[in-house]
Amino acid sequence: MGRSRGGLTTKIQAIFDALGNPLKFELTPRQAHDSVKGYEMLSQFDLSNREVLADRAYDTDAIRTLLREQNAIAVIPSKRNRRVKQPYDRSVYKERHLVECFFNKMKNYRRLATRYDKTASMFKAFLALISIRIWLK
Repeated sequence: MGRSRGGLTTKIQAIFDALGNPLKFELTPRQAHDSVKGYEMLSQFDLSNREVLADRAYDTDAIRTLLREQNAIAVIPSKRNRRVKQPYDRSVYKERHLVECFFNKMKNYRRLATRYDKTASMFKAFLALISIRIWLK
């Protein structure tokens, strides 16, 4: 019971800057789709004249419309089941590896990687502590 409240079934949704530093993160339950929380988080930022890199899970009409309204460039590959594939810049999309590098750095912290924290608030607090440390390096 305790591990599932903040642990093994929790997903981390995050927004990063161009250097791979975390700007905002939220925890979501495992059954929640990534694009729902992603839309909420992206709508809180001013994305005008910026490029937004995301993986296929965030390829929804709602997110693409939000980015179009804010005059942002969507660098999101189309889902496999999308009938009309949306173009994206593959060379810019390669910069998304910075996000993966951040999550790889988090795995160096045993407490976070094994999800010892029983509550979501403690898990998020330790995630914030790691994020601060990465920002300071």
